[in-house]
Amino acid sequence: MLIDLFSTDYGLMSLAVIVVMLLMGAFFLRMFLYKMNHNE
Repeated sequence: MLIDLFSTDYGLMSLAVIVVMLLMGAFFLRMFLYKMNHNE
């Protein structure tokens, strides 16, 4: 399964989607926490 993830085109695309979703989740979590703590 890991060989398919890193060696095929659909595996690499899935890996790219997973990484992008994790980065977006971290970005939004940081943004929401910042806005909740610094509201006026």
